[in-house]
Amino acid sequence: MTKRIVIADDEPITRMDIREMLEEEGYDVVAEASDGFDVIELARKHSPELIIMDIKMPLLDGLNATKIILKEQLANAVVLLSAYSNKSFIQKAKEVGAMGYLVKPLDNKSLIATIEVCLSKATEFKDMQNTVKTLENKLESRKVIEKAKGILMKQRNITEDESYKYIRNLSMKKRVTMDEISKIIIMSEEEV
Repeated sequence: MTKRIVIADDEPITRMDIREMLEEEGYDVVAEASDGFDVIELARKHSPELIIMDIKMPLLDGLNATKIILKEQLANAVVLLSAYSNKSFIQKAKEVGAMGYLVKPLDNKSLIATIEVCLSKATEFKDMQNTVKTLENKLESRKVIEKAKGILMKQRNITEDESYKYIRNLSMKKRVTMDEISKIIIMSEEEV
């Protein structure tokens, strides 16, 4: 599957050069922007895997645009571009969450190598986020089931194992999750 990329730079020549290098390697450049506001809107529209963005742009710079893009999860990764290689710019890029940093002028080898690594790391990071979310949901569900078991144990004077079996059997009988059954048990207890 081709990776969708958005390019943002206020210099049309730079955007054209980057587009050509990327398309030669089979990437799909879905949009181009000349300022930070436009790149945010294009990211909302296209949901790219990667945004390659200049730091110095009019209206909204690349650093602030990166903050918004990553906070809103509009792209999996951002690679920032700059004509400057001093430590303060690199530090700022790290602070806003950029996955990579390239110094202009760009050459094909370093651009493609950086993009490949960033896309790979962004995929790993997204997979990790999904795993964490799944585990959080399971933990939350487990807490609800534990609370419902406690209610049943108290109400019916039964063991923990018996209350678990009761919830599980009701879940299978009603064809809903144990979590849903447990939430109903908790709600009915709170209404009393």
